Amino acid sequence: MTMTIRAAENRDALAVAELIEEVERFYAARVKAPEPPLEERRRDVEEALFGSPPIASALLAVDGAGGVVALAAYSFLWPAAWTSHSLFLKELYIRDAARGKGLGTRLMRELRAIAAARPGCSRIEWTSDTGNPDARAFYRSLGFTELEGKVIYRVDAGVP
Repeated sequence: MTMTIRAAENRDALAVAELIEEVERFYAARVKAPEPPLEERRRDVEEALFGSPPIASALLAVDGAGGVVALAAYSFLWPAAWTSHSLFLKELYIRDAARGKGLGTRLMRELRAIAAARPGCSRIEWTSDTGNPDARAFYRSLGFTELEGKVIYRVDAGVP
């Protein structure tokens, strides 16, 4: 089946919201947050990707029937090296039925092209859960090296 990689469009908001729900279920063992209603998630996707200004961007893999089967959500961060900026890949997710067909490789290749075409973008960065050996093996298969030396901190927004 033919798969197309393209930027998310406003008409994709519901499909992206549904895919993000699937992502959250994938990580359900580690994430303990209440599930918002689908309509609220759709509005959040619209605001994040198409608000003024948008706070994120997304690439989608779409099958021949128009179904969204993969997501690469990213933002640009500043500063990176010196005064440059970086493309930060927040989420790379491929539905089970579409895995093993090269979509992850194609999405990473497209992200590299986006970063290379953006003046001042010096690198792409992302994280992977230490408990996700499949993701880590995938990135290693592309020749990417795991870096040491960073610890991730997180606090909920309303917590003093």
